[in-house]
Amino acid sequence: MTSIVVSAAPQAGRIIHSLDCVAEGAVWLCQAEPRFATAMAQCGPLPLRRRTDGFAQLLSAIVSQQVSVASANAIWKRLQAARLTGPRKIKWASDEDLRAAGLSRQKIRYARALSEAGIDFKALRDKPTHDVVTILTEVSGIGIWTAEIYAMFSLGRADVFAPGDLALQEAARHLFELEKRPSEKELRSLAEEWSPWRSVAARILWAYYHVVKDREGIR
Repeated sequence: MTSIVVSAAPQAGRIIHSLDCVAEGAVWLCQAEPRFATAMAQCGPLPLRRRTDGFAQLLSAIVSQQVSVASANAIWKRLQAARLTGPRKIKWASDEDLRAAGLSRQKIRYARALSEAGIDFKALRDKPTHDVVTILTEVSGIGIWTAEIYAMFSLGRADVFAPGDLALQEAARHLFELEKRPSEKELRSLAEEWSPWRSVAARILWAYYHVVKDREGIR
């Protein structure tokens, strides 16, 4: 598999470039927390989940908000078919065009806000994750979950987590035999113990979610 290499300044932290990086993190996590080893025994090899960065990937994350993986995939395919994945195309498209591709009224507003935000995506590569999240969440429609998913997959940050993700919460509930699904705050606190490989911990939990629920938890 061809890895995606993105240059980064030291303040960006460890970057996941390849499956070898994911495997290194998984070994560390399984040694630090035996329950991850239990999950890995059922899940098998973890996917790389690296994506390119830029406008389209952030728009894709917005599309994925609060809908199933299948629905998000279908909407994204329609946006691609209509060539509505770039900032200028979003600005020029009518609301009817965007609705026809599957965007709700709210997500049309978010897509337009993103197209007008003027984010310097190349500059994000060298910024600390906290700064990346701060910059992205200034855009209407981009919450902490969306920003953390972008940092994890498109920037390859090894030590970022997305505790607001319902699939991660549910997977953690099963794996750690919790009485109830942990809140975002509770899961964020629990995940502190998985640093410096929290992104790989998320990959394990998503894979485990697929095992216990028989459906995908993330695109």
